[in-house]
Amino acid sequence: MGLLLLPDELRSLLKEPLGKLYPGDGLDCIKAMERELGRAKKLVAVGDMTAFYLLKAGIVPDLLIVDNKTKRMPVSDQVIEKLDHKSYKMVQVQNPAATLSKDLMDQIQTSLQGEEKIKIIVEGEEDLATLPAILYAPLGSAVVYGQPNEGSVLVDVTAEKKLHIEELMKRMIVEE
Repeated sequence: MGLLLLPDELRSLLKEPLGKLYPGDGLDCIKAMERELGRAKKLVAVGDMTAFYLLKAGIVPDLLIVDNKTKRMPVSDQVIEKLDHKSYKMVQVQNPAATLSKDLMDQIQTSLQGEEKIKIIVEGEEDLATLPAILYAPLGSAVVYGQPNEGSVLVDVTAEKKLHIEELMKRMIVEE
């Protein structure tokens, strides 16, 4: 499989939270979901601000997927510094906006199979990385991502959720 492109009809569908929305800002959202996060088999953070607030709360996800931007603008030096956490091995991948590249999907899958903590830095955009993160995370894991101007979303990785994501990804346009 080459590149997956997001078709227009899926855009509005993906604006809906894929899991439980915790309204509010940064640390408040993380504190509200802390108990669920503690039970997760693996924890994935998608997005710079999500990763920043998890680390700030003392929670170290197994996988960070970031692009050094928030709402299409560069993140602050404070965020970059916090995300430069010593426990992560860094990997860089290319992923154009509104797509899922084979490299990004493969890297997410590989990262979630290992024991090492990985930080994937995406050159391009990491918005859709939530989908393969849910698909490839072990059952009982949690994927956290930001819902712009609303809060944070916690996705419990279940068999039903994986099936739902698989169906969504099948509706994306495949480019070789």
